[in-house]
Amino acid sequence: MSTHRPSHPTTAVDHRASVAAETAAFVAAVQGADPTTPVPSCPGWNLADLVKHTGSVQRWFAVLLRKESQQPPTSRDVDLQLPPRPEDYPDWLAASAVEAAGAFAATAPDTPMWAWGADQHARFWARRMLYETLVHRVDAELALGRRPMVDRALAVDGVDEFLVNLPFAAFFAPNTAQLRGTGQTIRFRCIDGEGDWLVRLQPDRFGIATDGPGRETAADATLRGAAADLLLLLYGRLDPMDDRFERQGSPALLDRWFANSAF
Repeated sequence: MSTHRPSHPTTAVDHRASVAAETAAFVAAVQGADPTTPVPSCPGWNLADLVKHTGSVQRWFAVLLRKESQQPPTSRDVDLQLPPRPEDYPDWLAASAVEAAGAFAATAPDTPMWAWGADQHARFWARRMLYETLVHRVDAELALGRRPMVDRALAVDGVDEFLVNLPFAAFFAPNTAQLRGTGQTIRFRCIDGEGDWLVRLQPDRFGIATDGPGRETAADATLRGAAADLLLLLYGRLDPMDDRFERQGSPALLDRWFANSAF
């Protein structure tokens, strides 16, 4: 697959600092909330499950970073230090972010290491941790009846991170193997500023096309929306038929994408 150059500057996003900020917002949202509150956007989970998952991911990624792992891990066992009472999970999540910050400080972003996605450097894990945390912070706020806000720069970078790494996610998202074609293209474009991605489905793979940015390349299907809405759409938190999105081109191609791209 050809090398992808993002259609927007990514230097504005400090992934490591943003992990701390998003975790703090997550903690603030769930502090004092009933841990048994269902999370509709994560069927079968309650707030305690959501917080435990997010903190566990942060702590596992932190272990990988400190080890500068060069091979895929054979186990995800980590000493979580999880408190016995779910009511104490928010403070534990805050401590998980401190663990992550320590791992970030000990590991240079450009350190070569194994990663399941496109970027085989330590920076992959900070970027991935950020969007894992951000999306689940949104889940928590939705569960509590609040209206989540997503910073636009983070949303644009998050859309890019999702689309860049999805082609490598088949081992835990097996339906992505169905995202094949004969060169059909799907465009995702922001309507509130920069952000333009062209995804091409080929017989043996799919991924962002290098001719993606710019209005000169026609697409077989196009979906436009605000950056934050596109991010939540790609993660399945919004319906592609929602009125906030503009759709153009092949409905069947868009249906195939959303039926098989769950992350």
